[in-house]
Amino acid sequence: MVNFVEIQKPILHWLVKGAGLREQLIEIEPGTFMNFWAPKEVVQSKPNTVNPTSPDAKRKKSKKPKPPLVLIHGFASEGIITWQFQFGVLLTNYAVYIPDLLFFGKSTTPSLDRSPDFQASCIARGLRKLGVEQCDAVGFSYGGMVAFKLAEAYPDLVRSLVISGSVITMTDSINEASLKRFGATSSAELLMPETVPRLKDLLSISMHKKLWFPDRLYKDFLESMFTNRKERKELLEGLVISNMDAKIPIFQQKILLLWGEKDQIFDIDLAKKMKEQLGENCYIQGISNAGHLLHLERPCAYNRAVQKFLAYVNSTEDAGSINV
Repeated sequence: MVNFVEIQKPILHWLVKGAGLREQLIEIEPGTFMNFWAPKEVVQSKPNTVNPTSPDAKRKKSKKPKPPLVLIHGFASEGIITWQFQFGVLLTNYAVYIPDLLFFGKSTTPSLDRSPDFQASCIARGLRKLGVEQCDAVGFSYGGMVAFKLAEAYPDLVRSLVISGSVITMTDSINEASLKRFGATSSAELLMPETVPRLKDLLSISMHKKLWFPDRLYKDFLESMFTNRKERKELLEGLVISNMDAKIPIFQQKILLLWGEKDQIFDIDLAKKMKEQLGENCYIQGISNAGHLLHLERPCAYNRAVQKFLAYVNSTEDAGSINV
């Protein structure tokens, strides 16, 4: 029987390739592979790549290079599905890189390290192999935690962050409060549903707008998107640290906390508290009528906010001039 979610993937692949990105599976260390969608000019091993000595390549080199921008997905799906309403807009002004985190898409590892630190390390090493020396990073939910780790561990690589629906670290207290609020016994029970009713529950708390889909589509989504269940449960377990061990890093980067004002998973009050902790280099902007999945619910508003912040970061304007 046809899986309608799986049908979407080749269409998205066609759109992404048409926009100028190519897929590259990069070996980070022996046995560890991370999949990236990257500008076709840097994916030298793929067909239809511009030859560096060709007239086309020379013309491209004469243009001012676009700033690299890394989009880091959340826990429900791989990169291009998460960012399907963003990549086309952002490609206009940025060289977009979209990794699939380990155990999503084609990315895999024999390592037993399930920490967001290891995910961040793999992204950094993958970007280096693609020739990226500095970038801006956008992270959503689980990807936001990875983005924070990336910025903390590699300050010379990451120039700025846009974070949505996430936290710096998942402490015991934050985790326990979330589980209690939603009546779940574990993060896996909440974020990795195994039945259609549970998936409906997850979407109802993830989105401000209540949408109707036939049960068949929910079943297809469960089959397609929640693979590698054992490893992904371990990723969730690897997120939580004790309150005693939690520390707020001092970030050199400018940070935008871009939030759905109706986010039920990580509410905007949590974002406001984070802003206070992160200091004067951190800004916050709420998007009305949007929940946790703000980039899908209100993509135009989300894209405008990201572009405005990145334009500021990439300009010579003074810090007091940004208004988000």
